[in-house]
Amino acid sequence: MKVCVIGTGYVGLVTGACLAHSGHHVICVDNNEEKVKLMKSGQSPIYEPGLSEIMQGASQAGRLEFTSDLAMGVDHGDILFIAVGTPALPSGDSDTRYVEAVARGIGKHLTEGYKVIVNKSTVPIGSGDWVRRIVLDGIEDRQKAGEGGVSGEEALKKINAEFDVVSNPEFLRECSAVYDTFNPDRIVLGSNSEKAIAMMQELYLPIVERKFGEDRSLPPVPVVVTDLSSAEMIKYAANAFLATKISFINEVANICDKVGADVTQVAKGIGLDSRIGKKFLQAGIGWGGSCFPKDVSALIHTAKDYNYETELLNAAVNVNQRQRAIAVDKLQQELKILKGKVVGLLGLTFKPDTDDLRDAPSLILMDELNRLGAKVKAYDPIISQTGMRHGLPG
Repeated sequence: MKVCVIGTGYVGLVTGACLAHSGHHVICVDNNEEKVKLMKSGQSPIYEPGLSEIMQGASQAGRLEFTSDLAMGVDHGDILFIAVGTPALPSGDSDTRYVEAVARGIGKHLTEGYKVIVNKSTVPIGSGDWVRRIVLDGIEDRQKAGEGGVSGEEALKKINAEFDVVSNPEFLRECSAVYDTFNPDRIVLGSNSEKAIAMMQELYLPIVERKFGEDRSLPPVPVVVTDLSSAEMIKYAANAFLATKISFINEVANICDKVGADVTQVAKGIGLDSRIGKKFLQAGIGWGGSCFPKDVSALIHTAKDYNYETELLNAAVNVNQRQRAIAVDKLQQELKILKGKVVGLLGLTFKPDTDDLRDAPSLILMDELNRLGAKVKAYDPIISQTGMRHGLPG
């Protein structure tokens, strides 16, 4: 199938490369010329195990291309993925201006025929209908610039084009995103269009049938088909639950410290309960990264729009924030005065095998240790190898 992926961050680049590897012809679009040049040379702009090899293989096979020309990508793809960032605003809401710009751009370049426009970005609930309206606005803008004013729907008919919007949330973990793409727990597709759902099911058929999975003897990957809003909510609900699970075990760990219990043994004991499971029960300094903080905040903000107080999610956020302070408190208990002390910090990114420093707990630790007068010497195997310092204080 012909696919266009707009945006080449973690989600977009992994999605595009893996779909090309599974047999589709994919064009990835990004407005950063330097980034496009780098990807054309076969290099990945992000650190993700196995991604460079996938990119190089698909490019050499002629199934993966990179461009900054949005019109070229829109014209090529029968399925158009929107995979740009939706960072958190200070209010806690998601910044959707990049999604809006891409949707409007798609409208300006839409041509005759049928397209499926896929929201791969994590977007606020209800964004499917909003994206459709923005695409129509883009078509209308083009018509106004040409032959005169007509509505978006009229302009759509005039150019003999059709499109449907699908919500297809991603559940990729940084540092294992390629593995997760080919070995997903489920694929979620949200749309009211049977035609669009059928095309998406055809797109994902090689993955559903586990043709590139680690264990090809497993049954097919479950495909969950819902309406647009439910698919968008599934993404937020999944991340909010996992974040809450981490905050829970950290709360338990703090109580264990008080009563003399071993949280690793406690986590093992409760994790063997099939109703609980052992994943995300590793006590530590709390969650960070690009997804959990942003998605939990966005869900809390959405609830506030409807006058609902998310007491459980608020508590999960508070426990997570407190966890950073507890690490410093423990240092103060052992060293008493931190001023003038040298503190070694091993690991900077929010998790192993990634170069992502977004919302990493280490950054908060370093700021607090510096404030208390300590000198921090930090090392991270990935950051040190790549020489990246984005997001580091000082």
